[in-house]
Parts: sequence; structure tokens; C-alpha cells
Amino acid sequence: MFGVDQAAILNLVAGFAVKILSALIILIVGLWLSKKLQKLISRVLKKSNLEPTFIHFVSNFSYYLFLVILVLLFLSQLGIETTSLIAILGTASLAVGLALQGSLANLAAGILLVIFRYFRVGDRIEVGGIMGKVESIQILSTTLCTPDNRLVTIPNKQVIDSNIVNHVGKPIRRLDLVVGIAYEEDTDHVIAVIRDVLNHHRDVLDDPPAVVVIGELADSSVNFYVRPWIKSEDYLRLELELTEAIKRRLDQENITIPFPQRDIHVINSVAGLNN
Repeated sequence: MFGVDQAAILNLVAGFAVKILSALIILIVGLWLSKKLQKLISRVLKKSNLEPTFIHFVSNFSYYLFLVILVLLFLSQLGIETTSLIAILGTASLAVGLALQGSLANLAAGILLVIFRYFRVGDRIEVGGIMGKVESIQILSTTLCTPDNRLVTIPNKQVIDSNIVNHVGKPIRRLDLVVGIAYEEDTDHVIAVIRDVLNHHRDVLDDPPAVVVIGELADSSVNFYVRPWIKSEDYLRLELELTEAIKRRLDQENITIPFPQRDIHVINSVAGLNN
């Protein structure tokens, strides 16, 4: 009887030792594979020219997901029931998800921003009436640097729900200026002068050609639409430079830029009142 019990114990110990050994092998190999898969995912994503923040998040998330699966396999190999543990993890995940609805919405929006590439770090964009240069695209928020050097952090859900204007999404864009000239001036001469300013500016593109036309007959001026094509990154600078250059050249040519005027007619009715 003692021999039978001893044999059973030896078999039990041997079986448990095999389980522990196999579980340790699964754990060691799994940790090694998790690191390898993390590096592989990171390398593949980098070839797609995605944002570094997104790559870092996805690679780390995949690594910890592998670890969770590995722990469940390890416990299962030891003979521990994992069904209840999975249920607990599921319930905890649901509770965390409900508590962090806003953050999860921003997370999903951040992933969409990176996947669809509406803009990149360094682009000048406008979101919800705020214009600035993209400083960073984080998982939960996007940071813009405004022209007056303020940092504005916008939740990604707000970004994805707004109209996104990418001012440098195309390599070139049209600059729209309006120049008001007095009615008595020679329009052909004005057009020739403005064109000459555009033709001699090094940053104004020849193709597509600039457009200078009479666009509006206003109350006090003839408004000329001046529409040269420029590189997108030069827009803010050339908007100021060309406005100043055109004004200086018009002054040299003695071309009048009028200011709003009103003719007031006073009717003398004093005599009528006296009568």
C-alpha cells in the first residue's frame, strides 16, 4: 500500500514538474517572442511613415497584449482555471471603458488622424477657428503653435469632428489680394504696374500665371483682384511682402489709393420754417 502511494506521489510530482517546466518554457519563449513581435511591428510601421507617437503606442500596446495572453497561457498550463479570470478582466475592461469614455473617444480619433494623415507634424492647419503649426500629434490630443507663439492643445475628438484646413497640404497655393484704386486712374496702367511687381518678385511662381483683373466696382474705388501662385509655406510671409511692394510701387507711379468718401447734401429749410 505504501509502495502504491509512493508511486502515485512520484507520478503526481513528476506530472506537476512537467507542467511547471512546460509553463516556464512557454513563459520564457513567450517573453522572447513578445519582444521580437514588438520590434517587428515597430519596424513595419516605421516603413509606413506614420507618426512616431503612434508607432510607439501601437508597439507598446501590442507588447502588453502579448503579455496578457502569455500569462493566461502560463496559468492554463499550470492547470489553473482561467475562465473566471478572463471574465474578471472583461468586466474590469468594461468598467474602465465606461469611466474613460472621453479618453477612449480621443484615442480612437488620434488613431484615425494618424492612419488617414489629414496633416503631419510641421503642417500649418486650421481647426475650429484656431490656426497654427502642428507641434505634436499625441494619442489623446494635438498641439498647435499659433503665429503669435502660443501652444494650443486640442482633444483629438474635437479635431476629428471639426473642419480641418491644411494650408500646406498642397505644395503650391494661390494668394488672394484686393487692391483698391481711384476711379480716375488708368486701369491698364494699374494692371501693368501690379504685374510688373509680381513678375520681379523671386518667390512668385510663373506657372500657373498670376491673375490681375478688375474684380469689383466699389463705392469709392475700383478693386483689383491680385492672385499670384506661390509655395504654400511662403503664404504668410508673401501676403505681407507683396502688399507692401505693391503699395510702394503704386506710390512711385503716383497712382491714388482712395479712402471711403461720402457726399453730404445739406438742404437749407430755414426760410420755410420762418414762413
